[in-house]
Amino acid sequence: MNLVSYIISNTQFSQQSVKNTIDLLNQDCTIPFISRYRKEQTGNLDEVKIGEIVKFKEQFEAIEKRKKSIFKTLEEQDVLSPELKQKIEQAQDLITLEDLYLPFKKSRKTKAEKARQNGLEPLAKIIMSQNANDVESIAYKYTKGNVNSVDDALEGARHIIAEWINERTDIRNNIRNQLERFAMISTKVIKTKANDEKAQKFRDYFDWQESLSRIPSHRLLAILRAESEGFIRVKIEIDNDKALDRIENRIIRSNNACADQIELAVKDAYKRLLLPSLSNEALQIAKDKADESAISVFAKNLKQLLLGSPLGEKRVLAIDPGFRTGCKLVCLDAQGQLKYNETIYPHPPKNDSTGAIKKISSLADAYKIEAIAIGNGTASRETEALIRKIHFKNDVQVFVVSEAGASIYSASKIAREEFPDYDVTVRGSVSIGRRLQDPLAELVKINAQSIGVGQYQHDVDQNKLQKQLDVVVENCVNAVGVNINTASKSLLSYVSGIGPKLAENIFNYRNDIGVFKSRKDIKNVPRLGSKAFEQGAAFLRIKDAKNPLDDSAVHPESYAVVAKMAKDLGKSVEDLIGNAELLKKVDLKLYCSNSIGLLTLEDIIKELEKPGLDIREQAKVFTFNQNIKTINDLQEGQLLPGIVNNITNFGCFVDVGIKESGLIHVSNLSDSFVKDVNAHVSLHQQIIVKVLEVDVARKRIQLKLHK
Repeated sequence: MNLVSYIISNTQFSQQSVKNTIDLLNQDCTIPFISRYRKEQTGNLDEVKIGEIVKFKEQFEAIEKRKKSIFKTLEEQDVLSPELKQKIEQAQDLITLEDLYLPFKKSRKTKAEKARQNGLEPLAKIIMSQNANDVESIAYKYTKGNVNSVDDALEGARHIIAEWINERTDIRNNIRNQLERFAMISTKVIKTKANDEKAQKFRDYFDWQESLSRIPSHRLLAILRAESEGFIRVKIEIDNDKALDRIENRIIRSNNACADQIELAVKDAYKRLLLPSLSNEALQIAKDKADESAISVFAKNLKQLLLGSPLGEKRVLAIDPGFRTGCKLVCLDAQGQLKYNETIYPHPPKNDSTGAIKKISSLADAYKIEAIAIGNGTASRETEALIRKIHFKNDVQVFVVSEAGASIYSASKIAREEFPDYDVTVRGSVSIGRRLQDPLAELVKINAQSIGVGQYQHDVDQNKLQKQLDVVVENCVNAVGVNINTASKSLLSYVSGIGPKLAENIFNYRNDIGVFKSRKDIKNVPRLGSKAFEQGAAFLRIKDAKNPLDDSAVHPESYAVVAKMAKDLGKSVEDLIGNAELLKKVDLKLYCSNSIGLLTLEDIIKELEKPGLDIREQAKVFTFNQNIKTINDLQEGQLLPGIVNNITNFGCFVDVGIKESGLIHVSNLSDSFVKDVNAHVSLHQQIIVKVLEVDVARKRIQLKLHK
C-alpha cells in the first residue's frame, strides 16, 4: 500500500484531494495557506481535514521507517525469506510489524534461550509433534550438562514451547480481540496509602472495576495518575479459562503425554508472556485514545479562548487585585503600551478604599480610560465592587478577565524582554489589560499548556499535546490575521511560513527601518525568501497602505485579477472595496484560469465586501450577582449569571463569581442526550445557571444550564 492509498483508507477523501495535498505539504506549504489559498487543488478541504492528512502521512512514514529498520536487521541475520518479506511489506500498522519481528528479536537471556543452549530444542519439537506417548523416557536422554533431571528437561522444553506460542500472530490476535471486547480494568488501594491526605481525591478508585473499552477518558487518566502517584494498583483482566481454552484448541491435537506438557506450556506462555505483554498493550491503546480525547478537548477549549472577544484598540486601566500586597494597576494606551503603573491598597489590612477610589478616578481622567480590566484571582470580587462605586466622568466599561497563565508570562523571557525595567507584578497587570484588548495577541506569548483549559493535560503524551496545540494556535492566528507593524515576535512567529527566526528578523527590521508601508516591503526582510513570502504575506496586514488589498486576506498573487475586475467595470480597486452592489456585477467565470478557480474567486469577492473583517465577536460587559461572595451564599434553586471557564468531556465548569467553580454535568446541559459539550456551551460564554446542590465541606457546586 502506498501513501495515498493509506490516507484514503483512513479518511475516505478523494484520491485527487489527497494526492494534491501531499504534494503541497512536500513543498513546505502550511496548513493555513493550503486550506485558504489552494482550495482548487485540495477540493476545498478545511484545516481540520488537511490536519487529518498530515496525521496519517506521519503515521505511514513511521511505519515505513520501522519496516526499513526491520528489513535491515533480518538481512543481517540472514533470515529474511520471501514469504516473511511479503508479510512485512503488507503490514499496515506497527503492532502487526512488531508481531512479525518478535521471533527474530535479539532479546535478553530468556528462559527459552537458556533451554536452547542446554540442547532442549529437539525435545520441544518432539513434544510439539504430539506423537510420543512416553515423553519422560525421551526427556531422560536430554539429562546432561546443566540439565540434572527429567523434570528439568521437560521444564526447559516447555519454556521453548511457551516462547513459540507467544510468537504466534494468530494467538496474539485472538487474545487482543478478547481484551478489546471483554477486558475489565480494576483498581485496589495500597493499604499503607489509604489515609494519605493526597490520596483522598482518588477515593473513588480505591476499589473500582469497569469495562476498559467503555471507561471515559477522564476517568482512565485519573486512575493512571493515582497509580503513578503510588496510591492504587491497576489490573487488566479477562476470563483466563476462556482465553486458555482458545489457545489450547488451536494447538493441542492429541490426548497423550505430549498434550499434558503442551497444556502446561500454554498456561506458562499465557501467564508469563502473553497476558502481561498484551494487557499492557491494551492499556496503552486505551491510554492513547484517552490522550487523544483529552487533547481534543484541550484543543477545542484553546481555540475558543484564543478567538475570544477582543475589546479592540481602547485605552485600558488594568488591575491585578490582591489583599495584603495591594492591587497592582497599570494604564495602557490603545496599542497596549504601558503608560503608568502604581499599587493601591483598598482592601484589608490597609483598607484605604477612599484613596484607591480617588487614584483610579484621577487616572481614568488623565489617561482617558475607556475600559477597566480586573483579574479574576484573589480579591477580584471586592475590587469589582469598589470600581462600581466610582462615578467616572466618561463612559467606562468594566470587565473581569481570566488570569490563567498570567504569572507564567510575567516571569518569562518574553516578558523580561518587553519590560526589562519592571517587576513581575507590573508585567502581570499589563498582560491582564492586553488580554482584554486582544486575547489572541497576548495569549500566544504563553505556553498553551500553562493556560489550564483542559482535563489532565499533564497526564497525556506531552509531545502530541504540544504539537496539537501549536497547530491550533497557528490556525487561530492565521484565521484572524496579523498587523505586521504592531505584532509582537510571539504573534509573528505563528504566521504561516514565518517561524521564530523570521519573526525576529521582521521585528528587528521594523525597529531599524520603520513601519512596513506595503506588502512588497516584506520581501526586504533579511532571509525572508519567496517561499516564506508566498506562505505568509496574505496573513500579514498593513493598515492605511497605499494599496487597500494590503489590509485584506486577498493574496498578493491575486492582486492582478482584482485589478482586472476593477478595470473591466471601469472602476479603481478602491471603488470595489466594501461595495456589495458593484461586486455583484462581477462575472467570476470570466476570471477563471489554470491558476485560479471559482472557489478562490468567491473568497476574493467576500473579502472585498468586508476587507480584514475580524471573525471574532466584540467583548461584552458582564456582571456577577453582587450578593454572592462565597460558597456559603449559594442556595439550591438560585439562578445566577456565570461564565464558562473550562470544558471537559463530562461537562463544563462555570465561574459564578466566587473562588470555587461550579460543574454543569453533561446530564444537566440539556434535557436530551449530549454527545458534544461544545455543541451546547463555549469557553467564556456568558450563561445563566441554576444551583442544584452545594457541598460546602468538599467545596463542590452542582449546576444546571438554564435555558
